[in-house]
Amino acid sequence: MSAATSSAPPEAAIDKEGRRPRASVRAAGLLLGLALLAGAVALSLAVGTKQIPLGQVWSGLFAPSGTENDAIIRDLRLPRTLIGIAVGAALGIAGGVMQTLTRNPLADPGLLGVNAGASAAVVTAISVLGITSFTGYLWFALGGAAVAATAVNALGGGRLATPVRLALAGTAINAALFGYVNGLQLWDLSALDAMRHWSVGTLAKRDPQLLLTVLPLLVAGALLAFALARPLGALALGEDHAQALGTQVRRTRVLSVLSITLLCGGATAVCGPIGFVGLMIPHAARAVVGPDPRRLLPYCAVLAPVLLLVSDVIGRVVVPPSEIEVDIVTSFLGGILFIHLVRQRKVAQL
Repeated sequence: MSAATSSAPPEAAIDKEGRRPRASVRAAGLLLGLALLAGAVALSLAVGTKQIPLGQVWSGLFAPSGTENDAIIRDLRLPRTLIGIAVGAALGIAGGVMQTLTRNPLADPGLLGVNAGASAAVVTAISVLGITSFTGYLWFALGGAAVAATAVNALGGGRLATPVRLALAGTAINAALFGYVNGLQLWDLSALDAMRHWSVGTLAKRDPQLLLTVLPLLVAGALLAFALARPLGALALGEDHAQALGTQVRRTRVLSVLSITLLCGGATAVCGPIGFVGLMIPHAARAVVGPDPRRLLPYCAVLAPVLLLVSDVIGRVVVPPSEIEVDIVTSFLGGILFIHLVRQRKVAQL
């Protein structure tokens, strides 16, 4: 039977108190999330080095008159905002899939080295192989993400991996890969500018054509993740339970890794590595809908862009007229949550 259709509704949909979140609460939460996303989009279009009133933002989008504000909105902030929405949704969905697949509350595309693997592969393509086209970057990003995810899982113990071991393995892989990236940047000074944003992720000065190129991969990865939501929910109960429910465990794992690779590799190819979005958002979503991936992933797709856009706006205004890259802001916020999560877990397994 198909892995995507055969398993029964997972018991994981029930929360810690034994109650199933009501449909009305879930719907209200999703509507609130969409409202927050609309607010984040408005902030992203209006706030920056030059503040633009919301009324002028609206006219600049739908009735442009050729003013300087119209050019700022349409040529600079709108592409940046659209990229933030797409990349945020990709990272949020990938984080939800990773945490469900590994049953690890600390799983995150940045923390477990997936983004670092994509970044290191692109830097290698630029510096060693001389590749300059975005299409070339994209395939290297996808390959690097897949290799890093496999390496972290193996180093963390494979099927015997624990959350803390995976976090430590991801930290080690991250340190090694970013050390490698920095080394290549020092070795090849002529390519330093081209490689700089692969060390710290940013939404600034990204060509909107990049998003159009990578969007099919992001959509494919997201659709695959949603199609796997039911078997992933069964797998969260344990492999024996999942097999008893008719889930093809191996197939589900392989397709989940493929989905994560498409989402994280594509997102990193556009913006560089952005960490902790995939860690924070699934935890926020579970507070409303519980752990069932069928309900969790849509919330991740809506809430993650909110976090990314708001973090980007914060980076624009804290040190004017300069900007702080969005990865630095999300890492600061995510680091606080990470410390809280680790303190809630027993570390005797170390």
